[in-house]
Amino acid sequence: MIQAKLPLCPHPCTPHARPCPATPPCTQLPDIEAECAHYAAHFAGKTIYCNCDDPRVSQFWHYFSHNFAHFGLRRLIATCYKSRNPDMFTRHDSERAVMLDYTGFRAGDVVPRPEDIGLRLLDGDGDFRSPECIDLLRQADIVVTNPPFSLFREYLAQLVEHNKQFLIIGNMNAITYKEVFPLIRDNRLWLGFTGVRARSYGRPDGTDQAFGNTCWFTNLPHRKRNEELILWKTYTPEEFPAYDNYDAIEVSKVAHIPADYPGAMGVPITFLDKYNPEQFEILGMDRPLMLEKTGKVSRFFLNGKEIYARIVVRNRHLAPAG
Repeated sequence: MIQAKLPLCPHPCTPHARPCPATPPCTQLPDIEAECAHYAAHFAGKTIYCNCDDPRVSQFWHYFSHNFAHFGLRRLIATCYKSRNPDMFTRHDSERAVMLDYTGFRAGDVVPRPEDIGLRLLDGDGDFRSPECIDLLRQADIVVTNPPFSLFREYLAQLVEHNKQFLIIGNMNAITYKEVFPLIRDNRLWLGFTGVRARSYGRPDGTDQAFGNTCWFTNLPHRKRNEELILWKTYTPEEFPAYDNYDAIEVSKVAHIPADYPGAMGVPITFLDKYNPEQFEILGMDRPLMLEKTGKVSRFFLNGKEIYARIVVRNRHLAPAG
């Protein structure tokens, strides 16, 4: 696998910036490699589309183009929102969006050459919602990228609408979105192999900025989803009290989920980093469950105090209470 670093992204937006279809801050190569290495079997023979990536500076493009033969890819496509100097191999100036299309390099070469890569300017602005980019999306098998966080709902909805496999980066709080959580509950979306962790993103001034609440979202199976969480705690009502306004117990730490409790448990959203659908059943999330119960949206309360977002789960290996 490669270990290299490309120039930083020229766009000044950050993962928390206002809506912007331009390329987000550059995801660093080690983060891409650490996650993507676990999906080699899924990539084989497939077309990968990076549709929020300025291919001049995208580490996603760099990673997949240099590992094209390693993964046995059929095709690699990258598009981005319009920007200046779009061609990494020539020196012209343009406000037009650019597309790179790659189908592999000549036998005996180690890395792709400029002439191996098909470059063209798009007619539109390269927004992932544009007709041109949607047409490319239809041609792709798997989408891998870091989309603008402020457009995450719309971006994910497009992937689901077109029934695409994907591996994308998002803010951990996207778990709580009403458009996202049902996909997680129904096992149509889950966290990637490396889960929630601090990640560094390239900034325009040449420095890196770390965010501790980002994660990969995917619908590609990986072996971590088959690993069972080791449970060692014993339930006591003193340590795991029931909520004031909902029939479930509070489990404040994922590592402390009791091994012997068969009923509903409220756990932090970081639980999804350890979620095995064969071990646990997701019953819902606090606010939608309270809306269903009372007609009003609220969090769970414990001893009169509001508890931060909770996912309600049940251990599949134990018979339900009652």
